[in-house]
Amino acid sequence: MISIVDDDMSVRTATDNLVRSLGYAVQTYASAEEFLHSPQLNDTSCVIADVRMPAMSGLDLQARLIADGRRLPFIFITAFSVEADRARAMEAGAICFLIKPFDGDALVKCLDAALAQHGTAPRG
Repeated sequence: MISIVDDDMSVRTATDNLVRSLGYAVQTYASAEEFLHSPQLNDTSCVIADVRMPAMSGLDLQARLIADGRRLPFIFITAFSVEADRARAMEAGAICFLIKPFDGDALVKCLDAALAQHGTAPRG
């Protein structure tokens, strides 16, 4: 399952539609906290997360999962191109760091790489 974590409903919906069109199961979350408390957390193969969200950022979510012993592939999406954020994400093992609005093909390539790293079968 691909988990999409973004506080912007329009981004969640568009990303959900793209990922579902590829044949993947998707679950969306409006916050990092909602994702952390979800029973689907254990079924997640990849996280697509916004960098900046209220309360807990996507970067903090990634750090929290690593601290809990969960090394899930992360694809970060953001409207803010801050090199320090990108560096932090990539140093922690993120697959991609995409700037909104991003090209759908770029997300597909990142998703394929993330799922290959996780050991999940790539798209058909």
